[in-house]
Amino acid sequence: MHACTIEPLITPLADRDLASLAELLHDAVHSGAAVSFVLPFGIEDARQWWLRLLQSRDPRCIILVARDHTGIIGSVQLHPSWAPNQPHRADIAKLLVHRRARRAGLGTRLMLAAEEHARNAGFTLLTLDAKAGGAAEALYRRLGWHYVGTIPRYALDPDTRHYHGTVIFYKDVAGASSPSA
Repeated sequence: MHACTIEPLITPLADRDLASLAELLHDAVHSGAAVSFVLPFGIEDARQWWLRLLQSRDPRCIILVARDHTGIIGSVQLHPSWAPNQPHRADIAKLLVHRRARRAGLGTRLMLAAEEHARNAGFTLLTLDAKAGGAAEALYRRLGWHYVGTIPRYALDPDTRHYHGTVIFYKDVAGASSPSA
């Protein structure tokens, strides 16, 4: 297990944190992660994306980061639904783990922390999508997320050579105490 702490991202960001977040996103895209971006994708592109997200996010948005001695090595986001009739729902987005910290359980730790923070914030239903057949899909299945379906040819791979499908998942994080559907 990679030695690190997981905590909510505090804003305003320190310059070091912004640099770490940009490096994390840059690394994810350049390692082929299907996280909305295509190549070429520079470190400044990643930096600007984080700045725009932080300036425009819902105040109830939760961004968790994993830190080790080098800085931020992982992150995951909880975005509340915009719809007035869905105050109980949030979307999980951009689960990122730096290549140097992968295969050590950090993705699992980030997801479990996101679920706990969601419950504490009053969210009971979480949704997400992931690249069909990718490592994230297998992780979500292991963590008890419910598969809804696959949308074929949903997005381009970062290298822009092929389209990939996306799989849709949900999880009731309230458990048995949640209201009936």
